[in-house]
Amino acid sequence: MTTYDLVVVGGGPSGVAGALSAALAGLRVALLDAGPRLGGQYFRHSASPQDLHHGLDRFLRQADALGERADVLTGHQVWAVSREDEGFAVHALAGETPVTVRGTRLLIATGAHDRPLPFPGWDLPGVLTAGGAQALLKGNNVRAGRRVVVSGTGPFLLPVAASLAADVVGVFEANRGLGLARHPVLAAAKTGEAAGYGFALARHRVPYRTRHAVVAAHGDDRLTHVTVAKLDRDWNVLSTRTVECDTLATGYGFVPQLDLLTQLGCATGHDADGSPIVTVDAAQCTSVPGVYAAGEPTGVGGAVLAEVEGRIAGLSLSGVAVPGLLLRRRARLRAFAAALHEAYPVRPGWQSWLRDDTLVCRCEEVPLSRVREAQELGATEARSIKLLARPGMGWCQGRMCGYAVSCLAGERPQAPRRPIAQPITLGSLERINDDESR
Repeated sequence: MTTYDLVVVGGGPSGVAGALSAALAGLRVALLDAGPRLGGQYFRHSASPQDLHHGLDRFLRQADALGERADVLTGHQVWAVSREDEGFAVHALAGETPVTVRGTRLLIATGAHDRPLPFPGWDLPGVLTAGGAQALLKGNNVRAGRRVVVSGTGPFLLPVAASLAADVVGVFEANRGLGLARHPVLAAAKTGEAAGYGFALARHRVPYRTRHAVVAAHGDDRLTHVTVAKLDRDWNVLSTRTVECDTLATGYGFVPQLDLLTQLGCATGHDADGSPIVTVDAAQCTSVPGVYAAGEPTGVGGAVLAEVEGRIAGLSLSGVAVPGLLLRRRARLRAFAAALHEAYPVRPGWQSWLRDDTLVCRCEEVPLSRVREAQELGATEARSIKLLARPGMGWCQGRMCGYAVSCLAGERPQAPRRPIAQPITLGSLERINDDESR
């Protein structure tokens, strides 16, 4: 039975950088990722390399170097982690086969997923997240539609719209457009990238409207048009108009994936935008000795920051001194991430877009009226609303509706407490005692 010096969960920029740094320092490392190849959400979904984001060549070099120095286990879906006398056990599925990988230290680099907001019609076919639209294009070279509307808030709308520019009929940013105007020094490094996206939209004559958002989607068995509203500063509706489309891609930020970290009892806090994140020290170590975290679980900040944090974690847990330049770069990138959260917040006015029959939880088909009934019965926070009205009890276990329910309850979202981080069949659970240990 092999026990590694380090087990890394997550094959994106932070996980690969951390694993490679530790392997180069002489540690025996295993990295597990659910995808068929390394890359995470940022790099993995490309049908052709030229469609990928900045930094692909650098990442591929790191991945190749890691493959020569560590055990890279792709196609391994990690569903739980646990503590043992000599370290930690990482429980995964390789197809339907249970696998347990053991290590004396862990690095959790599980990334984040899209944060949607509910609105009337968001359950119609043709409505998807901005990340979903991008994954379709990059993973399967499939364009989400022929008349696409992109709506939400934050800089992620720009690369999504630019990649689909030939089919986009409008981009609607709920906040004001110059969100980083108060941080010119921090924004300077991204000016060229933003200009490239703006040029792509301008070349295809795609209108970009600030203080606008899609507040309703319409259609019978599929999306046919949306209601676009002009908003005030708090996102209350000032006026509306209709835009015909067959696809709507919405994006309101991201939710860090903390399930494995909370399974181990790691302390959590809140990011600048109120999202739950894991608490780490200067070495990227969590409150649980031997458990490190890097990338989006410590706060959504993008691929470059994720790589830097992964390198710091890999060096720190290996006992190697971290260069001051790397620490300063992390501080600068983290400051930029905080500025983005400040510039593109989710304003409370979105709740006024909802109707009584608007589904808040699509899995359990829980409308807003049932949430309000639970509150009238005495539910004062998201957990009690869940117990009375069932939002968050469906297939996604609150990943899609958890943020919205917390907002409707008037509280900040809390870190998830899920004993099973990823879907696993009962048959696989039955075979756990006969798994193949590595």
